[in-house]
Amino acid sequence: MRLKDKVILVTGSTTGIGEGMARVFAREGAVVVVHGTREVAARQVVDDIVRQKGRATCAMGSLADPEAPAKIVQTVIDQHGRIDGLVNNAAMMTRGSLDATDAESFDRTIAVNLRAPFLLIRAALPHFRRQGGGRVLNIGSVNGYCGEKNQLAYSVSKGGLVTLTRNLADAHGPEGIRVNLLSVGWTLTPNEYALKKKEGLPDDWPSRVSKTVAPSGRLFSPEDIAWAAVYFLSDEAALVNGSILDLEQYPMVGRNPLKEV
Repeated sequence: MRLKDKVILVTGSTTGIGEGMARVFAREGAVVVVHGTREVAARQVVDDIVRQKGRATCAMGSLADPEAPAKIVQTVIDQHGRIDGLVNNAAMMTRGSLDATDAESFDRTIAVNLRAPFLLIRAALPHFRRQGGGRVLNIGSVNGYCGEKNQLAYSVSKGGLVTLTRNLADAHGPEGIRVNLLSVGWTLTPNEYALKKKEGLPDDWPSRVSKTVAPSGRLFSPEDIAWAAVYFLSDEAALVNGSILDLEQYPMVGRNPLKEV
């Protein structure tokens, strides 16, 4: 078991990539703290993990509230006495171009996607120091490089998360605190499936994805992302710090797609 007895908080883990990580981490021996805003959903994930002989608890709170991150981390400490890993996964997938993005929408996206990870890491920092180290894994997006025109605020927030990762890795690496980021490509989650249907795609759209964006013939699954996360949280990555790993099916830099009609 690669995460045996490590206490790991995963934000936004009642569905999608976060839930996938929580389940895989538990199978790898971690004590998982499931976070969300819907207690019923969080307890369903926790109960399911426990039924499968894993260990899990939950911590609730809206990351739009600047006071929530410290309370969430304290809940983890109260429950388990320590925190070994923090996975900043929760995010708002905000749609909107420059014309369609107002100040309120922009601020809320930044608050949840960038300010909250900053505040969660700050709250966990004293505990990491007391323990002699800790792991932070930020879940970013390939949209952080540029992003689609209707994902402006979301893309900006993910770009900021890259800089936050590198800055804190440099600042706190000598303390044994490792901060890394997964830059995630298109992943098939329940929310993504529903969103694309709402935008007009047919029920079977995942089976119709072009090989231009998914050369393998399928999108990533939450479990695909989870296994990459296991590495960064395990002792195998004890020296890895400030790393940005693209989880995409093609090179993000220098890609030159075949030009054909």
